[in-house]
Amino acid sequence: MTQALEGKVIIVTGAGRGIGREIALLAAREGAKVVVNDPGVAADGSGADAAPAEQVVEDIRQQGGIAVANFETVAEAVPASRIVKHAVDAFGRLDGVVNNAGILRDAIFHRMSVESFEAVIQVHLMGSFYVSHAAARLFREQESGAFVHFTSTSGLIGNFGQANYAAAKLGIVGLSKSIALDMQRFNVRSNCVSPFAWSRLIGTIPTDSEAEQARVARMQQMGPEKIAPLVAYLLGDAAHDVTGQIFAVRMNEIFLMSQSRPLRSVHRGEGWSAQSIAAHGMPALKPSFYQLDRSADIFSWDAI
Repeated sequence: MTQALEGKVIIVTGAGRGIGREIALLAAREGAKVVVNDPGVAADGSGADAAPAEQVVEDIRQQGGIAVANFETVAEAVPASRIVKHAVDAFGRLDGVVNNAGILRDAIFHRMSVESFEAVIQVHLMGSFYVSHAAARLFREQESGAFVHFTSTSGLIGNFGQANYAAAKLGIVGLSKSIALDMQRFNVRSNCVSPFAWSRLIGTIPTDSEAEQARVARMQQMGPEKIAPLVAYLLGDAAHDVTGQIFAVRMNEIFLMSQSRPLRSVHRGEGWSAQSIAAHGMPALKPSFYQLDRSADIFSWDAI
């Protein structure tokens, strides 16, 4: 069987644990040379530890693959650019970037600190930009390349206590679509993946109610290894015509997620006033309003 990523060089950020680790391992099994990036921070972004990335590199080498460890943070532009440089210095080129690194600092909105909001935005959204921006110059020159960015149903649909995370993850969707539009002419692709999988970040979700405990228990059954095959596919040449899309993966299910489009319109020839909007415009639109749903409300059935 042909390897999906034979001869390619792939960066995976946040690859020391969880989903990132499984992506790095599978990418190597599929023939890629992998830059395993992870500074080894805690779930909230504190601390540093080289061991997780080094262990993944060792695991890849034991399975016959090729990898190097990188410990730079994605949350600052210059260190993030050094991840890309490391790939080129080690392997001579770069073919794909997986923007997986992330932290969580959940809090109900009125109690969320400015620092917690900014820190999550910096890692998820700015980190995805910094690494992608550095790689884009290489992709432009070689007229090929693939980005896979990680989004979340917290942003796509909604969740309690995650304004920082949701804002970052929905911002990543806009970033990915813009990259896809701007770089299509150079044969560069950009897609998003929204994962359902147990990880240490998911382990920080509060479980104060029976419903939350049941939800987390269901999530624990969803291994991070289930996310990796779609990512490997999106990085490979078989996905040459797949770009600008949003996918979700839950166990053995793959979903193509919707993107914002008009649902319903109202028109008044003489124009609108605040009063006529209240009397006629908004009542006509209300049947198509979205409810205040959370991810669990939309994905209400057990994973397959």
